[in-house]
Amino acid sequence: MNLRDLEYLVALQEQKHFRKAAEKCFVSQPTLSGQIAKLEEELGLLLIERTSRKVIFTHAGDELAAKARVILLEVKGLKDMAKSFQAPMAGPLHVGLIPTVAPYLLPKIVPYIRSEFSEMELFLYEEQTNVLLQRLEEGELDCLLLAYLPEMDRFGAIDLFDEPLMLAMPSNHKWQQQKEVELSELSGEQVLMLEDGHCLRDQAMGYCFAAGAKEDTSFKATSLETLRHMVAAGMGITLLPQLAIPDTEEQSGICYRRFSSPEPSRRISLLYRNNSVRRPCFNQLAKLIQQHSALS
Repeated sequence: MNLRDLEYLVALQEQKHFRKAAEKCFVSQPTLSGQIAKLEEELGLLLIERTSRKVIFTHAGDELAAKARVILLEVKGLKDMAKSFQAPMAGPLHVGLIPTVAPYLLPKIVPYIRSEFSEMELFLYEEQTNVLLQRLEEGELDCLLLAYLPEMDRFGAIDLFDEPLMLAMPSNHKWQQQKEVELSELSGEQVLMLEDGHCLRDQAMGYCFAAGAKEDTSFKATSLETLRHMVAAGMGITLLPQLAIPDTEEQSGICYRRFSSPEPSRRISLLYRNNSVRRPCFNQLAKLIQQHSALS
């Protein structure tokens, strides 16, 4: 038995498919299948039920795969610890970001990361919040950049900045002449929202519902850019985070206005596993983001 065998077992449990598990481990399907069979022989246990259509894990297989995942995470921790002593800002760093942060924050910070931390290998992953949290917990990602929610308190967090949410409306909207908009003015209005799964949706809905606004249920956007195009087409109004607002705040049939104080906002944080040994790296990365995000 070796660590690679454990990686095969964990991948197979996650994918429930030999070909997909093999692709994830960058080996051939016969190699992975053969090593799983050898592992079963060594342990004297049937770990999976093989059928022509799917892979079914036995109870023993599930229990051993769960333990294997813990072992692999501990091994990764040992390697990370060694790297952190050698050079905190060197080597690979796997960072996850939510879709409402990634395209707007990355252009501001990546050039500085590459310049100031030239020995770092930066790997970036864009996923919705629930997927990122699972991948962080399982050790696939080192840290996350996302909007902080109360249920994330099981992780360590470094607050980066508070990002205001601004009103986006068609350029001919009745509030176009106002410099600011009171949140209470949304009462009775219908607001375009992102689809389920985006944490920004829940945050925006919380503010809108509190103000007496309603969601426009005839359409749910897959991205902020889709929302922007819908507003430009005169289909309604929405809330967008400040990082997504262009430098020229009135263009392409849209105008943007800040809300009067207290304005709605979200807190962007760097999230990491509490037992991660790469905290010195995260501290330096957070400091750089705060310096160059223009919002801290």
